[in-house]
Amino acid sequence: MRNSPFKIKMNMEEFIIRTYTKKELALMYFPESNPRTAVNHLMAWIHLCTPLWNELLDMEYRKTSKAFSPKQVKAIVEYLGEPG
Repeated sequence: MRNSPFKIKMNMEEFIIRTYTKKELALMYFPESNPRTAVNHLMAWIHLCTPLWNELLDMEYRKTSKAFSPKQVKAIVEYLGEPG
């Protein structure tokens, strides 16, 4: 894992801002869900937060994207809070 200047304290661990697959990040927000359900829930939250959705689109997010870039992850955490 590369070092990143963006670290967010998450419970007793540091949440690292880096590239995450949708599944990986979604399971951090919804650890008790199966992967597909977790992704659906995360994307529903993102769509409901219009400023976040617009910011992701400005960062060239596409529905077919399989991962979030570090900048996109940072925006998600800023709007939705830290996972966990």
